[in-house]
Amino acid sequence: MTGSDEYVHNEFTAGADRGVGLRLRKAREAAGLSLDDVAARLKIPARVVQALEAEDWSKLGAPVFVRGQLRSYSRLLGLVTSTTIAASGVAPIEPATLVPRSYTPRMTRLFEQGTRRLVYIVLTAAIVVPVWLATKPHLTGRSDPATVQSLDAPAPGANVVGAAVEPPAAPQEKAPVVASMTPTLAPRPSASAALVLHFSGDSWVQVQAPDGRTLEKGLLPAGTTRSYAAGEVGRVTLGNASAVVVQQGDRPQDLTPFRRANVARFTVSSDGSLSPVRD
Repeated sequence: MTGSDEYVHNEFTAGADRGVGLRLRKAREAAGLSLDDVAARLKIPARVVQALEAEDWSKLGAPVFVRGQLRSYSRLLGLVTSTTIAASGVAPIEPATLVPRSYTPRMTRLFEQGTRRLVYIVLTAAIVVPVWLATKPHLTGRSDPATVQSLDAPAPGANVVGAAVEPPAAPQEKAPVVASMTPTLAPRPSASAALVLHFSGDSWVQVQAPDGRTLEKGLLPAGTTRSYAAGEVGRVTLGNASAVVVQQGDRPQDLTPFRRANVARFTVSSDGSLSPVRD
């Protein structure tokens, strides 16, 4: 240990009860250094060195900077840094204590997660179910195999394996649809009848009296026969004229002059002759 170092050590030990600023100044003077010399070596302004020796910590900023400057100054003068810092009274830097604002138990977190998922499922169902119910009839109508029928009919007498054998349904006779303003009684065919209509197929018919009254109007099925007395009919309209045979007594009448697109319209004169309708 050199003489100057020994002096500094002795001065610092002897002045342990003195302020840290005075110790630094005594040590600097013992080392033969000026304020400018210290400032140049530490690369800090001279006013910072003066503040350290005057213990004016307010000019040095935060405690972390004060402790750093004291540590550098002590090392430069060969002093024990921990003793210098402790003597300065600058509080050490302590990490900030993290205090949780709130604590949520694990069961509470699980309950909240389950509640959020349940709400999501309920909202999804509230949207999807009405849409599915609205489209179900259309989907059923398109994909229901019961509504699809084969166009291939089995041959007569062929046995279909696994098919239920049902007795043939009795044929139902189509009842004529008659819309008449006056009740009409179907006269029986007679050799002396003035006008007879024989229907070999379904045909729409309208029969009017000479005064314009409707004697018969509607769809008559195949096999139907209508007969009218002389002078009873004034005008006739036949929808399916090719399936109707018109007779005057026992003589069939040619409907070709009265037909247009398979619809025949003719009038019956008082002598029983047929004439085209003139509108």
